[in-house]
Amino acid sequence: MKKSADSSSSRVSDDSIHMERSGLGEDGTPKYHQANPESMSEEAKQKERDFRKKLNRDAREVISDSIHKKVKLIVHRPDYDEENQQEYVRFCQGLMPIVQEIARKTLPYLEHDVSSDFARNRYYGSKFQADSVAYRDYKYFAKKRPPTESPSLVVGLRVDESASMSAYGRLEAAKRAVIAVYEYCQLCHIPILIYGDTADVSRLEQMSILAYADFDKADVNDRFRLMRIHARSNNRDGMALRIMAERLAASPQKTRLLISISDGQPKAMDDYTGSYAVTDMKQTIQEYERKGVTFLAAAIGQDKDVISEIYGNERFLDITNLHEFPVKLVRIIARYL
Repeated sequence: MKKSADSSSSRVSDDSIHMERSGLGEDGTPKYHQANPESMSEEAKQKERDFRKKLNRDAREVISDSIHKKVKLIVHRPDYDEENQQEYVRFCQGLMPIVQEIARKTLPYLEHDVSSDFARNRYYGSKFQADSVAYRDYKYFAKKRPPTESPSLVVGLRVDESASMSAYGRLEAAKRAVIAVYEYCQLCHIPILIYGDTADVSRLEQMSILAYADFDKADVNDRFRLMRIHARSNNRDGMALRIMAERLAASPQKTRLLISISDGQPKAMDDYTGSYAVTDMKQTIQEYERKGVTFLAAAIGQDKDVISEIYGNERFLDITNLHEFPVKLVRIIARYL
């Protein structure tokens, strides 16, 4: 996507503000300092530990009355180092100009979204509505609403970290897509939840959730945690979807979008596979759609037919071209605004 001729001169100041707030430099690349965990204050370390404990406690509460209640779960909060920071910058080099251009086209809609409007059908107000007189209920006025503080959209991104993601460039494509979505949401001030998951790491850790970015504890350095996404072991999809969907369902935003990036069907020990796992996923989707969560499945592997059957055609994204995946995903999210 090419920039229009006048896109740089009149909007430089606005873009600079958005970049500063999102942790980006003037050239669109992430700003970072040399990682030094020892430099964190003891108070900051304690807050991080407390947050991780809360994530574990909340996740276990969500699954306590599901078929996953006996699964041994651990929620991790991955750290990052200087190598992760440098890797992130390399990934961003081809992505950021496109992401910023999509954000520029989105921002006018957001300005409308957060502007004041009028609540109709009031007994009193500052604006008379003649068309309401026909109802004879005396609600002839409109009253100005205060502006909302943020877009009415929250995004959850679930990344399948099963071992098969290491094949055919899927892991790199997933990372690029996650980066694009994360930076787009930062520029547009959209709350974002990015979790990875894998199953059967050990007998004492049958399910692993990796909390890379969380809207309850947003950190500009969360972007560097994303480089910890890896292909690991099995996948227990229904459990991961349930934990994330519960977080989104409790959010105040009107539109709650949960996107699952996966390359295959669910499979975990001992018997979480086949029709048993598929039924669990379908029931989870139905349950949380009733609570206002919208699901999308981005299929980037060989089991596209199975994923389509699980989620339904209306929720299925066939990602044939992995190179186009990041931009395609960002444009899909933009449409929900």
